[in-house]
Amino acid sequence: MAGTPASLSGRDEGSFAYLTIKDRIPQILTKVIDTLHRHKNEFFEKHGEKGTEAEKKAISLLSKLRNELQTDKPIIPFVEKFVDTDIWNQYLEYQQSLLNENDGKPRWFYSPWLFVECYMYRRIHEAIIQSPPIDDFDVFKESKDQNFFESRESIIALCTHLQEVVTAIEDLDENQLKDEFFRLLQ
Repeated sequence: MAGTPASLSGRDEGSFAYLTIKDRIPQILTKVIDTLHRHKNEFFEKHGEKGTEAEKKAISLLSKLRNELQTDKPIIPFVEKFVDTDIWNQYLEYQQSLLNENDGKPRWFYSPWLFVECYMYRRIHEAIIQSPPIDDFDVFKESKDQNFFESRESIIALCTHLQEVVTAIEDLDENQLKDEFFRLLQ
């Protein structure tokens, strides 16, 4: 019986994981840094010099993260005590235990892609929570809002269809219900 397949990672040049780690994740980090920089006046107006210093600190931590990624440095444990810090650090230890002695520490391009991507988002969060008084700033709010409003027509069409199905659901037989379910999935 075959074992579990190897995790998708960035070690295979040209793979989805490689391109994600090499190109997409640094772009995300750059956008986050740009977002913080665009809000520096808001941080100053709201928090004074402490807001400006917090913005600089968060950008510094995120720039360090981007450099670690691009130079395939070892993945480091989290330092800021937060509700999930211990779980993340335990999982990092688990990833370390999967490596043989020659591999050293988990690194960006050699660790499982999903772990690396989730770790990157958690490190973004850590950079923000280490930067009070802007520690509650949502660096993705603008893109979430934009995506929501761009999806409005699709959301309305979906809700309208669901409303029609709900009003007619009692009159549908099993095959019609399956058809409606598959249409919904599309």
